[in-house]
Amino acid sequence: MTELLLPPDRLPRWLENFTTRHGATELETVEGGLGGLAADGSTFHAALPWGRGYRGPAELDSFLSGVLPPERWGVLLVRKGGFAVGLLERDRLLASKFGRRHVQGRTKAGGQSQQRFARRRDNQARDAYQAATEHAVTVLGTDPIPLVVGGDRDALAAVLGDRRIRGYEVSRLAVPGEPRREALERAIGDACSVRMRVKNS
Repeated sequence: MTELLLPPDRLPRWLENFTTRHGATELETVEGGLGGLAADGSTFHAALPWGRGYRGPAELDSFLSGVLPPERWGVLLVRKGGFAVGLLERDRLLASKFGRRHVQGRTKAGGQSQQRFARRRDNQARDAYQAATEHAVTVLGTDPIPLVVGGDRDALAAVLGDRRIRGYEVSRLAVPGEPRREALERAIGDACSVRMRVKNS
């Protein structure tokens, strides 16, 4: 089983290639998405982004009508010492902010020195998370919107625990690398992509 994220505008060509490789493909509406069964037994399942279910006809054009992004939504990426946040209207980026705060790495020192370094690191991380939270609230606002998040679990928990953000509808993405502009752009693209599961015979 192969899983991939596919931009909606590439799905028609992908389906053509799938049919060329595996033979005539019958479409069906199944498991809240669009499924396909090829002549050689290969299958695929396409799921809409944003956690939307699909129960329409087994037609590609009808399925693709459900991929339009929300009217207003956001992306938040947080790692220890860095963050990226963006506010979008459909597929247009309205506002963004990026930041970095120094957080000291672990030390091999022992005893009191180790404890002192640990306290300093914790304080630096707390300050970094607070800065990320304030910028997130400034960019995204406090009205609940769909929010795509990625990054370190502890960092995200610290930011999303703020009462001003708790009402957001959160979905998670695996976003590797530092939270910079490239990562934000990739997260936006991934959030808007069709979720594909493919099994080749």
